[in-house]
Amino acid sequence: MASQLSIQEIEQAQSRPDRAEAFAERMVGVVNDGCLALMVSVGHRTGLFETMAGRPPSTSLEIAEAAGLQERYVREWLGAMVLGRVVEHDPARSTYRLPSEHAASLTRAAGPDNLATISQYVALLGSVEDGIVECFRRGGGLPYSAYPRFFAIQSEDSGQVVDATLVQKTLPTFPDLQRRLEEGIDVADVGCGRGHAANVMARAFPRSRFVGYDISKEAIEAARAEAEVWGLANVRFEARDLATLDVFGRYDLVFAFDAIHDQVKPRRVLKNIARALRPGGEFMMVDIKASSHLHENHDHPIGVAFYTISTMHCMTVSLSEGGEGLGTMWGEQKARELLAEAGLGRVDVTEIEGDIQNLYYRARPA
Repeated sequence: MASQLSIQEIEQAQSRPDRAEAFAERMVGVVNDGCLALMVSVGHRTGLFETMAGRPPSTSLEIAEAAGLQERYVREWLGAMVLGRVVEHDPARSTYRLPSEHAASLTRAAGPDNLATISQYVALLGSVEDGIVECFRRGGGLPYSAYPRFFAIQSEDSGQVVDATLVQKTLPTFPDLQRRLEEGIDVADVGCGRGHAANVMARAFPRSRFVGYDISKEAIEAARAEAEVWGLANVRFEARDLATLDVFGRYDLVFAFDAIHDQVKPRRVLKNIARALRPGGEFMMVDIKASSHLHENHDHPIGVAFYTISTMHCMTVSLSEGGEGLGTMWGEQKARELLAEAGLGRVDVTEIEGDIQNLYYRARPA
């Protein structure tokens, strides 16, 4: 049963009406912005932002016809966009316009700056709320099968970042690694998902040999299909549980892109990665930029979103298998602890300008 406010607590709240009113206003904004995020997701998935980008002021009918959509739905969606200050509206002409400054954050042409892509997570996570509430009550977690669109959204989200930055910006930050990739080494991508990063690197570094591991057979099939379309002969993919990966001294370099914190048995996975390295090999772990201490995350630009994603996806899918449930915000201190425990105690951590999401860990045997 929920506890009731005491008379003293009520009197204290009444003595601070400005604070109470300010918080109430903030909560109204939270509800509005949460709903706006859903509408942004709809605009992304239907291509409405692309349709409106660069288009002169147009009526809802003109926009709907250009997008191949139903006008009544487009008109109602535009209402949310106008009140959300996303789209401009001229009531005298009944026209709507997407400013170019807004299109720069909402269209696929923006690449990694397209924030409409990540708005899709709001709808995805909302769809499992009932199950998460039950987990609060009974424990356990929700399996990957509860998130039918997760891999597609994650692939789109990470793909636009990989395409724009991996070869052009991220790897040049580590010139010695880039040189070795150009000369030709054996590389693994663990928890590769749909394998886009591995395929991009295989295409950029034809002398190196790549393999991608992921537990999802569906994701591996998608990775193989992309490699075939691109005509890549130096990359292959295997559906494997990383916790049972029995590979010894095979790789010069192992990557993990935002994958370790999701693992059911992250400590075992990291030990398996350490065993898979050749002498002189190293592990490049890209994972969420955060502290393991809550009070040090107060100013995190997307910390609320990450704790939410953790609660409703990353942590719960691990717990569903009886796992450790590290969560998205496991943080640098915990990451260093687990790397050292796995025998990868020599760790350098790098931040890359423009990436507010990740830290880049270069880990080697101590």
